[in-house]
Amino acid sequence: MSALAYDGLAMAGRQLRRVRNTPGLAILTQLMPVNMLLFFGYVFGSALAVPGREYRSFLVPGLLAATAAGGLMTGMFQAAQDTHRGVMDRFRTMPVSRAAVPLGQAVADLLVTAVGTVPLLLTGLAVGWRIEGSAAGAAGAVGLLLLFRFACTCAGILLGLLSRSEEAAGQLGAASFVLPLLSNAYIPTGNLPHWLRVLAEWNPISAVTTALRDLFGNAPVPAGAAWPVAHPVAGSLAWSLALTALFLPLAVRRYARTE
Repeated sequence: MSALAYDGLAMAGRQLRRVRNTPGLAILTQLMPVNMLLFFGYVFGSALAVPGREYRSFLVPGLLAATAAGGLMTGMFQAAQDTHRGVMDRFRTMPVSRAAVPLGQAVADLLVTAVGTVPLLLTGLAVGWRIEGSAAGAAGAVGLLLLFRFACTCAGILLGLLSRSEEAAGQLGAASFVLPLLSNAYIPTGNLPHWLRVLAEWNPISAVTTALRDLFGNAPVPAGAAWPVAHPVAGSLAWSLALTALFLPLAVRRYARTE
């Protein structure tokens, strides 16, 4: 086993123990999408109903994509916490691969997300959402979801390493909650003003949401949309790979040079 793989597994194990030692925060984070599903699905369901389609079936893929985008917030907060509490400085004094620290955090977050997605899926099934496509399509949807989560976590780690304080990272992370609102995760974008529709359709969350709806068989790909939404699987892969290729090396470089 290479040094990077060994050190990366050690860092991932450390992050998983961190989650285990703060179960309240982990449970709260995982319950939030479930609460949003119940709230939006039942309280706003009639007002936001999608013509010809059950709104909760429309909503579940959007919430899954929004949950994946939440990697931006968790990655940012955890990296900022380690940076400003001196943990990163201690890691730098150890013979640990520089890439292993941010990579281990991202991998651990991916494992936690994979487990945490189960309650949302089960709740979705309980309120009427169904996988109407093939098993292969559903497996592809889950893989795409996790890939996007990994990309968002890498972006969050870099921002956390760049943050001036834990409080600043927390405020910026909370502000990222608006990103799913500027997408098609919760409502169709067809009736939005042109400029806002363009902004929403070029939001990576919109491509991932549309891909999940398509792969789960919950909704067809909308006609006349921007390229990432008109070709959602390719668009989601392109966004995820581009974000990872950009932010992961920058996070490793920033970790290695931060004093």
